[in-house]
Amino acid sequence: MGRIVAIDYGAKRCGVAATDPLQIIAGAIATIDTKQILTYLKDYLSKEQVDVLVVGKPMRLDGSDTHSTAAAEKFVTSLRQLFPTQQVEQVDERFTSAIAQRSLLEMGLKKKDRQKKENIDQVSAALILQTYLEMKNIK
Repeated sequence: MGRIVAIDYGAKRCGVAATDPLQIIAGAIATIDTKQILTYLKDYLSKEQVDVLVVGKPMRLDGSDTHSTAAAEKFVTSLRQLFPTQQVEQVDERFTSAIAQRSLLEMGLKKKDRQKKENIDQVSAALILQTYLEMKNIK
């Protein structure tokens, strides 16, 4: 059994999270410059067995596309081309940034650390991954 890796894709940065090899625990692992994310994933997949790549799909409350949806879908297309044998899924990422900020507050991080976009991106990726794991267990 391999890991599941989630990506919170953004214009500047991407948060990355992964499960343990038994796919039980989701944890944030990195924030990567968007220009470097494909290189990072190539390297990661060469070292780790990964069963699924999960990408957050930006959506409005009513389910319509946001200004970021097209970029995220283009990224998914790039992943499928670069890793043709790899399973790639998308998960609704509504509210992940707000929940991530609240989680950082509840963790007791100082205001300076809570405002770091890198931390929010990583926690958002972990939330996307947790959502995927929950959906997978319901099926």
